[in-house]
Amino acid sequence: MLNIVLVEPEIPQNTGNIARTCAATRSRLHLVRPLGFDISEKAVRRAGLDYWPMVDLRVYDNLDEVFRRNEVRDLWLVTTKGPRDYTRAEFRDDCWLFFGKETAGLPEEFRLAHEDRCIRIPMREEARSLNLANSVAVLTYEVLRRQGFPGLSRAGGMASELHCIPYK
Repeated sequence: MLNIVLVEPEIPQNTGNIARTCAATRSRLHLVRPLGFDISEKAVRRAGLDYWPMVDLRVYDNLDEVFRRNEVRDLWLVTTKGPRDYTRAEFRDDCWLFFGKETAGLPEEFRLAHEDRCIRIPMREEARSLNLANSVAVLTYEVLRRQGFPGLSRAGGMASELHCIPYK
């Protein structure tokens, strides 16, 4: 199973989109506090997020707790400061992808402790970064593509309804 870890996420819409990606891909979502929003059942229901029951959600008080409660063997830190792009990483089963908060990324101490496991998404130098939800989607589907999309249907969703229309 793929594990998506959001360290101190700040924007509820990003986390909502990421939760939907996790629900669609059977990936586990881990949230590390502090969170910039309320994830109580009442708040989630009010937001109309009917896919939340399909999300395997775990919440932690800090990064140390993530490692105490889980056996994290294959971890990758997705950061604009990564020395290599994600295409050079080898993702194993039960992979863990760590993403930082929207305004500051992953904590520097954590990045430095796992410098050899830091990867980035290629983009032009003038661009600061992609949106967090987009970054998670890019990496989630790359990992699952390499693993042959285990447990996922190749039919359905919006992609099955797309038609190419030639540009004139």
